[in-house]
Amino acid sequence: MIWFFVQNRGSIVWRVLLALCYRAFSHRVIPELTILACCVDGVACAESPALRVMTYNVRYASDQGPHRWQLRRPIARQMLAEQRPDVIGMQEAFYRQVKDFEQDLPAHGWIGLGREGGSRSEFMAVFFRRDRLEPLEFNHYWLSDTPHVVGSATWGHSNRRMVTWVRFRDRASKQQFYFVNTHFDHEVRIAREKSARLVLQRMAKWNTEVPVLLVGDFNAAAEKSRVYSLLVGSDRLTDTWLAAATRGELFATFHGYRGPRRSGARIDWILSRGAVRARSSEIITFQQQGRFPSDHFPVVADVQIGP
Repeated sequence: MIWFFVQNRGSIVWRVLLALCYRAFSHRVIPELTILACCVDGVACAESPALRVMTYNVRYASDQGPHRWQLRRPIARQMLAEQRPDVIGMQEAFYRQVKDFEQDLPAHGWIGLGREGGSRSEFMAVFFRRDRLEPLEFNHYWLSDTPHVVGSATWGHSNRRMVTWVRFRDRASKQQFYFVNTHFDHEVRIAREKSARLVLQRMAKWNTEVPVLLVGDFNAAAEKSRVYSLLVGSDRLTDTWLAAATRGELFATFHGYRGPRRSGARIDWILSRGAVRARSSEIITFQQQGRFPSDHFPVVADVQIGP
């Protein structure tokens, strides 16, 4: 813990502290600052460190072609090392990719289940930094009329779709929050809309005093789709991209290995409910020699959770 005491707001020290606060918590370029407290004119104030949240459709593994997993894995590893996310909602990861990420993210634990049960098919894996977050409970459900039935699909979509959620305790702030990770269907609009309603119904059962982060690939355009309007609103969830105090350039988050495009939809979102303040958000366009870790760009948000 680092404490600062400043009496004169106009001093050079005050200006330096403001710069440190901004750099440490908005841009995370000083990860060693775990807690910063300032005493201004005799009044003490303290804030826990920002939590870096990522949603990342990893693109399922293929062993052939120019975008095969063997070529993408080291790029993904480097991207994650640079971004240093505290918690990640991954979509489309096969079990062998989850195991690869387990090796490449040694500071992280993970929770997940294949969408067809066990290790079968894609995971909505949640990776979390063990020294920062403690999982208190977790579960999975399927986006269907029978959400408790493993691998169920009743809304006309051929791919099984699911949710993995975790209730975490932040070791730094002692604050609890729910983290919800999902991947809506890419083909059937009605399935996406019913998925949104089901997610809201499930969230409504939780204690409203506990903040929620909902992340995923929603396969729908932010600000321009029925799915978005169902989920986002003054009495529902907040879009952290729009709420962020600072944010990066806007690009289509699905790029199909073609690289950044300012035309197209933002379909990968980080949404929040309750006491969550978005400090910054960015679409990560990381690449190495024209190669990308996935056909989606990860999205990150630095958020402050709690009152």
